[in-house]
Amino acid sequence: MGLLSSHNLVRASSLPNPSTPELVPRPCRYLHLQQSAEWLLVSSVLVFAVIVVGGVTRLTESGLSITEWRPVTGILPPQSVEDWNVEFDKYKATPEFKLMNHSISLGEFKNIFYMEWGHRILGRVIGVAFIAPLAYFAFRKKLPPSMPAKLTGMAFLIGFQGVLGWYMVKSGLEDSIMDTPGAVPRVSQYRLAAHLGTALVLYGGMLATGLAVMQDWRFARSGAWSGSKTVSWESVLSNPVIKSFSRKSRALTALVFLTALSGAFVAGLDAGLLYNEFPLMGGRIAPPMDELFSPAYAKAADRSDTWWRNIFENPTTVQFDHRLLAMTTYVSTCLLYLHSRRNAVRSLLPPTARRSMAAAFLMANVQVMLGLATLLYLVPVPVAAAHQAGSVALLSSMISTLVALRRPSAAAQLWRKAKVVAP
Repeated sequence: MGLLSSHNLVRASSLPNPSTPELVPRPCRYLHLQQSAEWLLVSSVLVFAVIVVGGVTRLTESGLSITEWRPVTGILPPQSVEDWNVEFDKYKATPEFKLMNHSISLGEFKNIFYMEWGHRILGRVIGVAFIAPLAYFAFRKKLPPSMPAKLTGMAFLIGFQGVLGWYMVKSGLEDSIMDTPGAVPRVSQYRLAAHLGTALVLYGGMLATGLAVMQDWRFARSGAWSGSKTVSWESVLSNPVIKSFSRKSRALTALVFLTALSGAFVAGLDAGLLYNEFPLMGGRIAPPMDELFSPAYAKAADRSDTWWRNIFENPTTVQFDHRLLAMTTYVSTCLLYLHSRRNAVRSLLPPTARRSMAAAFLMANVQVMLGLATLLYLVPVPVAAAHQAGSVALLSSMISTLVALRRPSAAAQLWRKAKVVAP
């Protein structure tokens, strides 16, 4: 029934001097809706943070410093000099130490260890901050019928992220790396992309659900829909112009997600260290075809896998694809923003949708500047981390746009129609 349920309703006949026997929501039962929205939004902020910290961990090459996955006992870092030496000895057995960091000191090891440890601890904090309130709300039956299954799915996704994160790290610890000439110890770009993609899905789910619950709460309490008390959501959402705008917004959101995901392949292959110029690549619009689709990456005897392996495993092709996706995303965002400024569209869009679209346009421009700076200055850690954060911020703006064009839940409409707001 949406965000509100029938068991939270009482008949007006139970109130003093009722005029009709209609069903009226009991206000005190719905305070938790605002609380659950705030909890979801705080959880999404934590996931945003762990995505950025994960990016810094990758950029500082700290992710392979912890060679074991101990969900419980790994909460505390080494406590003594002896403990630190034990951890350092474990790291010395890894390909990364043998091929790249064989001269680092214990103090330098501590720096990369704490970076990875902080990333893992933040992941655990997210799990506790999400699952504990979820258990409380569910036990006290303060969640609407439509939400427990969705939120439980998010909880499982958090746990899956932990497993997937270790699966990713494990790929960079394999001794087979030592047997590959010219190999660089790093995690699988496929697993890195899966790890980031899952985090983005989790973030988007929390953000969208939190914004939707908050929007329904405001509609039910004051009649305000997407920032306006005068706009009729029925007439707006039924208008063909807004229907078309919503479809374009969904397509752009998917494109933003895909572009962010392609960035994981760029990071996983260190593709950002190639062709540090723009808009050309080696003095050309695009590298030669024999470089973009090199047969050297094929593993099948008949080389039938040449095309897709180059797309996902050739650093040159990966960077070229990311450029194309980024430019397409930028142009599409600009066009949709300009479309939203047309009088025929602007007059129909609710205030929240207009603000969210303006934020998306702003973030698209910021992202272009951050992306160019990351490329031209050989991937400096602060700028590259900001670039990753910017991609999530752009995705957030588009999610906010979509939620702003969402109809109030059936239960929120029922609350509003009752026209009774008890103190």
